[in-house]
This record gives sequence, C-alpha cells and structure tokens, in this order.
Amino acid sequence: MPTATMTTKGQVTVPAEVRARLGLTAGTKIEFTEEGGRYLISVKRGRSADLAGFLPRPEVPVTLEEMRLGIAEGAAMGAGL
Repeated sequence: MPTATMTTKGQVTVPAEVRARLGLTAGTKIEFTEEGGRYLISVKRGRSADLAGFLPRPEVPVTLEEMRLGIAEGAAMGAGL
C-alpha cells in the first residue's frame, strides 16, 4: 500500500502510483470526504457554475436568432455536413 509522509508545513507528496491511478496532474483539485472515521480522497470535478465569467462579454450583443443560427452551423460542421 502506498504511503507518504507529511512535512512540517502539512504538505504531502501523493505517491506516483496513486497519481497515475487517479489521473492527478499539476493543478488538479482533490477533495477529502470523511466517511466512517476515515478520509477518502477523490478528484474534484468542475461544475458549469465554475465557468461563470470565464469568457468576456461580446462587444456587440447577439440576438437569440443569431445564437440559434450559430448553434445550427456549429452542429452541421460537427456532423460533417
């Protein structure tokens, strides 16, 4: 079973075997869940709400019809039409 040692600053290096198994890379967020007196570690998955404000607002507002047209064009391109 992989083990790690905590530093005086509370830091732990996740063993390579565990990183590989969980797909952890630099910047990956993990969360700890207490369950029955033990802690489980899991990858924190992003939520769509986390993306709010990520993209800049367009300089010129887009109408609903323009959005529909853009979605239809993108779907046609994705389908190879």
